[in-house]
Amino acid sequence: MANHTLNYTLDQLESAVAVVKDQMKKCQIVTFTGDLGAGKTTLIRALLRDLGIREPITSPTFTYVNRYKTEDGKTIYHFDLYRLNVLQEFMAQGFDEYLYQPSSWCLIEWPALIMPLLTHSVCHITLDYEGDSRVMRWKS
Repeated sequence: MANHTLNYTLDQLESAVAVVKDQMKKCQIVTFTGDLGAGKTTLIRALLRDLGIREPITSPTFTYVNRYKTEDGKTIYHFDLYRLNVLQEFMAQGFDEYLYQPSSWCLIEWPALIMPLLTHSVCHITLDYEGDSRVMRWKS
């Protein structure tokens, strides 16, 4: 697997969206890691818009997950697990049942806690920032 890096500004967000869409052709689950303010939610919001989601797109920081439907019938689960403390809390909410559903993708911010559940078809994206520029890293 080769390591890749993309440097982009918010004005060039479409280049980062294209990378994530390319990863989604190979993976049912895409994880997003990076410090607060690295642009995880901003990137996911732009991706969802690009995939045709027209309803309001909000961060699931307090609800843990938002569900969206694409025009072609795919379901997208957007998780934000920043406030989650233990894996059992994820399981108790039944969120593990959302993983690997047919005709769906999971976009997961702050995935560290549930990594043991992500056993296959997973792509990992790491985001960082350097001033006004964002840095995205992934393997393929």
